[in-house]
Amino acid sequence: MDQKEILHAYLRNRRADLVGKLDGLSEYDVRRPMTSTATNLLGIVKHVASVQLGYFTDTFGRPTGRSLPWFAAAAAPDADFWAGPDESRESVLELHRFSAEASDAVIDQLPLDAPGEVPWWPEGERSVTLGLILVRMVDETARHAGHADVVRELVDGAIGLRAGDVMVGHRDAAGWAAHRAEVEAAATEAGRRYD
Repeated sequence: MDQKEILHAYLRNRRADLVGKLDGLSEYDVRRPMTSTATNLLGIVKHVASVQLGYFTDTFGRPTGRSLPWFAAAAAPDADFWAGPDESRESVLELHRFSAEASDAVIDQLPLDAPGEVPWWPEGERSVTLGLILVRMVDETARHAGHADVVRELVDGAIGLRAGDVMVGHRDAAGWAAHRAEVEAAATEAGRRYD
């Protein structure tokens, strides 16, 4: 595989990791705000799909014509990070599929050194290459997939990439509780010693 194929494979894998975090959850649980800043699983998917679409299509002069109203000037702040009751899970997943397909077409058509311009970046910093945007989106998607890992664990305790993930399946509930207690004890002791 060449460099572009490797980066593209990483992007595809991180997309699958992210979307997989919705599996088996109710409509409420995929939308449920689990942090003080309202981070939720469906909103993370919506955000990544939206950003990916812009970075690969608008940046390289290949707009899809698809309007994303949550990016309009009059939209509420952070509207790309949550789904309203009129937005179905399927509509967000369809956006993610559409975004991936449109992005993949651009990646397939252009070389890594193809020039682009990110219209929403500050003047003087807008010039990029496909390679830079590909790295940026692997990073962006992986970062948000990590957020989704934690949010999913908060929602229902599920950990790992998929059910039965052998990388994290080495402890049962009692084993995880004991491990958590051990880590908490270490934190308490370190706080006592160093704070």
